[in-house]
Amino acid sequence: MILFGRDKHKTELDGVLHGARKGAGSALMLWGDPGIGKTALLEYATTAAADFTVLSCRGTRMESGLAFAALHELLWPAADRIDALPPPQAAALHGALGHSGDAADRFLIGVATLTLLSELACAKPVLITVDNADLLDEPTAECLAFVVRRLRTEPVALLFTGHGDPAADGLWELLPGLEVTPLPDGDAGDLVRHDRPGADAESVRRTVRMAAGNPLALRELPTVDEGGAEPGESGERIPVGPLLRRAFGARTARLSPLARTVLLVAAAEDLGDPHAVREAAAALGAGTAAWDEAVRSGLLLVADGRIRLRTALVAAVVYEEAPFARRQSAHRALARALHGAQGGDLRAWHLAAAADTADEEVAALLEDSARSGWTRGGYASAARALRRAAELSPVPADAARRLALGALAAWGDGQVATARELLDRADRLAEGDAVIRASEGLRGVIEFAHGDQERAHRLLLDATRAVAEPEQAVRLACLAVRAGWSGGSAERQAEALRRLEELGGDPGDGGAAAALLPLIKQWWGKGPGTGTPPRADEAFALLGSASWHLIPPAPLAVAWGVEQPLARAYQRELETLRRTGAVSALTLTVPQTATIDIVRGRWTQAAANAADTLRVAEEIGAGHAASQCRNTLAWLAALRGDERSVRELTARTMELSVPRGVRALTAAAYWNRGMAALFAGRAQEALEVLLRLAEPGHRAAHATFALLAAADTVEAASSAGLCAAGADALRCLQDWARDTGAVWAEAAALRSAALLAQDGAEELFLGALSVPGAADHPFAHARTRLLYGEWLRRARRRTDARVQLAEAAETFQRLGAAPLLERSLHEQELTGQRLRRAESYGTGGEPLLTPQEMRVARLGADGLTNREIAVQLLISPRTVGHHLANVFPKLGIVARAELARVDFDNGLRLTG
Repeated sequence: MILFGRDKHKTELDGVLHGARKGAGSALMLWGDPGIGKTALLEYATTAAADFTVLSCRGTRMESGLAFAALHELLWPAADRIDALPPPQAAALHGALGHSGDAADRFLIGVATLTLLSELACAKPVLITVDNADLLDEPTAECLAFVVRRLRTEPVALLFTGHGDPAADGLWELLPGLEVTPLPDGDAGDLVRHDRPGADAESVRRTVRMAAGNPLALRELPTVDEGGAEPGESGERIPVGPLLRRAFGARTARLSPLARTVLLVAAAEDLGDPHAVREAAAALGAGTAAWDEAVRSGLLLVADGRIRLRTALVAAVVYEEAPFARRQSAHRALARALHGAQGGDLRAWHLAAAADTADEEVAALLEDSARSGWTRGGYASAARALRRAAELSPVPADAARRLALGALAAWGDGQVATARELLDRADRLAEGDAVIRASEGLRGVIEFAHGDQERAHRLLLDATRAVAEPEQAVRLACLAVRAGWSGGSAERQAEALRRLEELGGDPGDGGAAAALLPLIKQWWGKGPGTGTPPRADEAFALLGSASWHLIPPAPLAVAWGVEQPLARAYQRELETLRRTGAVSALTLTVPQTATIDIVRGRWTQAAANAADTLRVAEEIGAGHAASQCRNTLAWLAALRGDERSVRELTARTMELSVPRGVRALTAAAYWNRGMAALFAGRAQEALEVLLRLAEPGHRAAHATFALLAAADTVEAASSAGLCAAGADALRCLQDWARDTGAVWAEAAALRSAALLAQDGAEELFLGALSVPGAADHPFAHARTRLLYGEWLRRARRRTDARVQLAEAAETFQRLGAAPLLERSLHEQELTGQRLRRAESYGTGGEPLLTPQEMRVARLGADGLTNREIAVQLLISPRTVGHHLANVFPKLGIVARAELARVDFDNGLRLTG
């Protein structure tokens, strides 16, 4: 293939292919104007990849509304390999491609696609080409974006073409882009002379001038009537687009009306199915002769059993310049030509394209198509279909209902702005509470997740009186309680609890949600009539069937001391949400598990989950979820002594949370700042920050976080020599420990009392260390040892001090708590102990394994295969192998079986 003036682009493409051959996957977006040569560069890459398995697809106007349509085209040649995938992945991919009725998890679809490509690449590298990525259906685009982010260790190359710079597109913004620019005049002239060997110099000059470096124009403009005046001779230069349209229009005008009908049907069909095009064209009177004429014209191409028009611009000219009545006829004929269940969705879109007035039958077909796509994880496609169905609905109430359903689909896909817009449109068409019922109270849910908490509380309570299903009313009331808590308002929290009481009058009305009411009331309030908490095993068994609306936030679970059973409930809910691909709910749920992981000492896992979810939350504009993730990362940064990250992360959190009245997020940010100052040795600064959590009316005042931070407040007060300032925090801890029996609170209360005690401190420290279950909170337990060790060292009991300080240092080193590790080591040295720090504790407590390496190694130690690990971590088996290859030398092992000997909770040491 001869490509003039594209040496730079060919070198870039050759580099991508070379990297894939070496096992370093990458992706590239070629972008530029129509006709500029992007598709030709894809063809060059395909030719250069003779040693690759090549899979291709293209975005089309007709299929852009059909969930996973392009993915079906892309993976069709490898469809026989799907059943060899791990069963969950195979089921997800079959569901996405419409081979089964299984619900599809968008994340599992992504990893299934990645695994399939990875396993294809075991034989030889894989090249994927995606033409017209701008027109991909959203679920396919999201799937491929997922794959792109995980290519680093795969022998897979992905090449896309599009019209815009990927840096300006949220979905493709991380994708390297290469602009395909107009050809210089010299190369443009060479192209014209190559295509038209007999052209004289003036003709070449004229074509080069008109084409402005566009290769398609250089090839096609000479078909304009040579006898006419040169465009631009009058002094006004006509853009390339109109000139090309004129050129193609002139060529189509020379054809017979029936041959033009064939072209129009092919342009309307847009997929290249020769059977559908032939049948539809024949129904409009265009038979074999017309088909042959269209092919002879060079405008209709037939190759590999597919048809296409000469260029996308030809298709646009043919379709857009046809009268609407002719386009209607083409779409209706195509709808009749589609047979069987698989053509149902496309049939609905052809009929919709033909509709110029309201049509309930077509609207109902689109709604059915939307529900089908929704089931398979195609939320974005469902939202688009429901929007169009609403436009075609003759009855305003039906239009409003479909817009409300479309809002639910958009919310599920994380398109918050779209969901709000559809709800606004629905409200203008509906009467009363119809939109609230149809959308299941979505406006309040969106406000809770993204907006002002006081307004969310009001909307959610109003919705409990409007939704049709009692169980949904209970869910919304629970969210209203949580909005009150999130806003730091005991009054709003109590109001929502009273509403829950009303809804729970008959447990049979609220289903599984109503059965949880006694436990919910116990979590959220201590008012009269709540009784004693249900036994944990009974209560949390009920959460197995609960939705994310009902599960309390992790800080409250930590306060109650039930974080472990609650973690299991969250895990079950995450599995459900991932099966349905509900990305908005996922971003609200994952940060809760990260909070519990920090408390339980799984900092690496917490960091990985928070970072992953932060990226998704930022992509979809989920501000509160993103702030939760930032608070998690800031908490870890405070524990590890990274004060710069604490400042940056908390500043961004408060920028969003303070104006929206999300006091829980603001309070967490203050707590993180207080901890960072405390661990850095600035006790008075820490105390000033932490006291704000219990200061009535302050923007960071929040009862739950004041309780959780009480031990830090006492320590800051003690260290600053202002013991009286910590008295209230100590009483809060002691009261909570007495009322709830929470292990963490009992241990923290004893430790804090020891810090403020005039006498009997040792007994209190020992009591804190001996609380049953206290060691399950390793960081807090190690802090008690550190403080006790300091007390022993000051009491000149150096030998006893060394024991406690060494135990504390070991935990801090394992967790990576650099400030307290340094403090522990310093205290050991003050006892007269000589340490060889570099050999004993590494470099400042830095983790030996990366977060992902740690997760892979833990699962490998549990006996999971690479494929099983890949399923859990949403990566490919090859990437699992890459991580294990890094883990083995770091841990000093040579075989997979030795992972079982690694003590992951105690410094990654080998046992046995």
